[in-house]
Amino acid sequence: MMEGILASFPLGDMVHYLSEYTIVLFAFAALFVVLALISLPEKPVDMVFGTDGYYLKEIPKDIAKFQRFSALACGVATIGAIVSGDIFNFTLFAALIGVLNIGIVATVKNGHVLKAAFSYGLVVMMGTVPLFAGAAIVAATCGTLSIWELAGAAAVPFIAKLLILIGVLGEGMAPFYIGKAEITRAPGAPYILMIHVSSLLLFLRVVEILLVV
Repeated sequence: MMEGILASFPLGDMVHYLSEYTIVLFAFAALFVVLALISLPEKPVDMVFGTDGYYLKEIPKDIAKFQRFSALACGVATIGAIVSGDIFNFTLFAALIGVLNIGIVATVKNGHVLKAAFSYGLVVMMGTVPLFAGAAIVAATCGTLSIWELAGAAAVPFIAKLLILIGVLGEGMAPFYIGKAEITRAPGAPYILMIHVSSLLLFLRVVEILLVV
């Protein structure tokens, strides 16, 4: 039995749950999903070098719609990763977050941003290997992927925990935000903020999982 559980949703041996820790992460993720739903993208400001002049650039509606969709989907995937009580489902949501983070800026017509997004995409794909390898090792050695069943048993091998952690770092690149600086300069705030939020909450969630199991 896990301590500090506020709510649980059993589906066989898969028990999704909210604890005193994850309820805070859930609230932050839900808040930013709502903000992405009701907010309008900010207009990027270009300054004219050497003068006081500036001009605002409109973000095309098709780009704004795709960014909004990706940000909302990323928020939902983040919520899924937070409440999941199954390690394999957690890894699936983590991989989805990595893909959607790229999707948020995929339509931006800026060479620097697209180059950074491509490099980030390579990291995401490489992070998928240790992420799912760690989950596979847990299943092979423990016979279950349920966090509820594994809690306190000290049965998960250290190498599996290490691989899952490395995989999450690859998917969210948290806390190494500097590695995607050009992405965060992409037009489309507040949708771009979902990249930061999802990466940070994913990292905080995996820390809780690895400490519990």
